Amino acid sequence: MNIVLFTNTFTPHVGGVARSVEAFTEEYRRRGHQVLVVAPEFHDTPEHEIGVVRIPAIQNFNTSDFSVALPVPMILSGRLDSFEPDIIHSQHPFLLGTTALRVARQRGLPLVFTHHTLYEQYTHYVPGDSPVLRRFVIELATQYANLCDQVFAPSESVRELLVERGVTAPVLVVPTGVQPERFSHGDGSRFRRQNGIPDDVFVVGHLGRLAPEKNLEFLARSVAAYLQSAPDAQFLVVGAGPSEASIREIFAAAGVDDRLLLHGVLQHEQLADALAAMDVFAFASMSETQGMVLTEAMAAGLPVVALDASGVREVVADGSNGRLLMTADEAEFTAALAWVASLPEPERAALNRAALETADAWSMPRSADTALACYERLLATPVGHEHREESGWDNVLARIRAEWDIIRSLATAGEGALSEGATDGDKLD
Repeated sequence: MNIVLFTNTFTPHVGGVARSVEAFTEEYRRRGHQVLVVAPEFHDTPEHEIGVVRIPAIQNFNTSDFSVALPVPMILSGRLDSFEPDIIHSQHPFLLGTTALRVARQRGLPLVFTHHTLYEQYTHYVPGDSPVLRRFVIELATQYANLCDQVFAPSESVRELLVERGVTAPVLVVPTGVQPERFSHGDGSRFRRQNGIPDDVFVVGHLGRLAPEKNLEFLARSVAAYLQSAPDAQFLVVGAGPSEASIREIFAAAGVDDRLLLHGVLQHEQLADALAAMDVFAFASMSETQGMVLTEAMAAGLPVVALDASGVREVVADGSNGRLLMTADEAEFTAALAWVASLPEPERAALNRAALETADAWSMPRSADTALACYERLLATPVGHEHREESGWDNVLARIRAEWDIIRSLATAGEGALSEGATDGDKLD
């Protein structure tokens, strides 16, 4: 198959969606499929990329580390003509997501959309953030999903949420699988030596983009409290982002900043080594749609302490491969970290084995099997906008229909957000 993936974020940007697109691209190509990735330009974009079309973009939108693509379909037409796509797969409902919709409609191709993100958790990046805006982005994503032939949900929790919100298009659970071999052979002792961490010190770890929607202040306060009760323990954080300063301030106020190691972004062998240097993985985000970073940690044999949330509860089994906490209580989180640290070696080893087994169950090959089988079904079934040899006039009509659907979805999303806002009255900010 010839598969086109439209995404608003891709390497070198570090984040869940970028890693997901990269992982599926690699797996599809490994199986002999052709993949074309359409993504924005970023600072430090590799000079020589194979199978990637870069779109001009606004860098560091609203002081974030995101790049906002400027949809320019004319840049794509020649590449798409030569690529001859079979499937269009969008990763977002806006920006390049609307370009994906236009391309699919114009060419009469099946359109798949992965609902990676709970977008209402990210509206703080947009000026004028408000309850109405948060409702609008929910409605926008819902309306976009209903313009697609197939929706992928990264977890069962998200699938249930999408149906509850009014998605009527078929929804299939397709998580981004982990590649266990990438994380299972890290050298934790080497990483500890290089960073001055004694072998016998208990290390709480975290990996991810350091941003407000990840609930990192809660996590920092909980871990700092644990370090106050465990004088030899340390906190190793792999990642970067705007919340780094807040984490430092919290640890300084708790008097344990000397045991905080913020290591920035790591990849490949260094990332595997860092995970292997940890004893437990701490995670407090409530905005995830799947537990991708959790399965990566588990592939390194790490038990996880996390808050119950969509995408997390499917991965963390309380008492088996870690602790899943039902309430966001800092004292409970601190106690859960202490519980892992206090376990006798045989019981800690059992947690490690269960984590490895969980990672194997969430492997990338299994996820790719599910996605590719769905693609095949879509290709065997005529889509609502049927494919044909398009004359110039047919081409114009297809574009008009796509634009009308986009405008209608925006209008419906706005109407839904405003009408709900009117019923809330003085609840709105």
